Amino acid sequence: MLLTLDQLEKLVAGDAVAIRGKATLEPAGGPGDKIFPPTHSVGDKKEPGAKYAFETRRINGQDVRCVLIDSVQSQANRMEEALEALWEEKKIALPVVSADFSHIAPEVGRVTSLTAPHRIADALLRDSLLDGQLFRLSDVGKSFTDVSIRNATPLFKVCPTGLVFGLWDSTGPTKGALGAKFQRALVSEIVGIHAVSGCKTESRIDPMNIAKNAAVIYEAVDPNEQWTTNTPNTPPAKQDKNGQPVPFKKKGKPSEANHGNVTPTIDTVAGGVTIDEASHTVVLSLASLRRLGFASGAQEARTVLAALGLLAVLAAESRGHDLRSRCLLVPRKGCHLKLEAVAADGSTTPLELDFQGAIALYNQAVAKLPPEIRFDKPAGEPLVQLQPSNKLAYLVTKSRELAMAGADAGDE
Repeated sequence: MLLTLDQLEKLVAGDAVAIRGKATLEPAGGPGDKIFPPTHSVGDKKEPGAKYAFETRRINGQDVRCVLIDSVQSQANRMEEALEALWEEKKIALPVVSADFSHIAPEVGRVTSLTAPHRIADALLRDSLLDGQLFRLSDVGKSFTDVSIRNATPLFKVCPTGLVFGLWDSTGPTKGALGAKFQRALVSEIVGIHAVSGCKTESRIDPMNIAKNAAVIYEAVDPNEQWTTNTPNTPPAKQDKNGQPVPFKKKGKPSEANHGNVTPTIDTVAGGVTIDEASHTVVLSLASLRRLGFASGAQEARTVLAALGLLAVLAAESRGHDLRSRCLLVPRKGCHLKLEAVAADGSTTPLELDFQGAIALYNQAVAKLPPEIRFDKPAGEPLVQLQPSNKLAYLVTKSRELAMAGADAGDE
């Protein structure tokens, strides 16, 4: 059936358990073309495919070797990015908290509650300022501190995507690790079926044929120079505590500065995979949305959340599945994403909804919100605009300085 607002309201209020979707994807290059799943840290493991998340799944009564192509978390990020694009284009109204990092990280620009890893509870927003006050101490920041599954209204007003994609306020000022926690109502995942690990080769021929023992190179004092030979008429080198020049990237080889040939090598640890097909599965839990309590307008709020979840799915789908380098997937002919409602008795009802229809459906649902839970800002306008605190700006700036010097980012 064509999914209208009236039909969606009936599904949300009725006995439908979920709305789910299924698509069969294949490499853009066609069956048998290699794709590259996400890689993971594996220590010293060297067996073929060690960096990929392989697992055995039961499919049609058989144990099948599968590989994770795009995780639930990654899919959520892609859907939120698609929602942010619609919000920026002023096609949808949505509460968005924005922090401006353009003066210390111009290539990042701003971070919002749609792009921050932990949504509105993320440390980047928590440690930013609203009118000179830490966001957490502002009226907006404190409004969702005591939110719970029994009354999700404050979170709905400032970050409804937290109710769709899940949220854990683990650093809440009053509850600590017992801060508000909401499970994901929307789950999406892409998995490769009958996966076989492969290999890849690497090599490079330097037209200057610079030899690896041509010279020892050193870290330059001027970070813009990066490296130097520390010889006459070349930039000066950094000195260690003993007054000796510091070798560039510890080894001091020209290849560390990308000069010279790269010996042909074979990599089987992260050499890509071939698959029979990729399975894309989407589940929007209406049962989860029905557990959310609201001070008023509960039915309208749950309908907006359901419409938001469907819009997120179709907005991301409309962008295609260009997941990373050498991992572009396309629907197999006749096997594009199809949605259906699942009732409590297991019966299913096919649903017809396209991307433009999902935008209209969401906007219609938002328009029906009662005044007390209506969104405060129009499409494309942030709910609040934050600035990073001095302490956060210092962390970002120093981290970038270390990165330029070759230090690793993130945890040790």
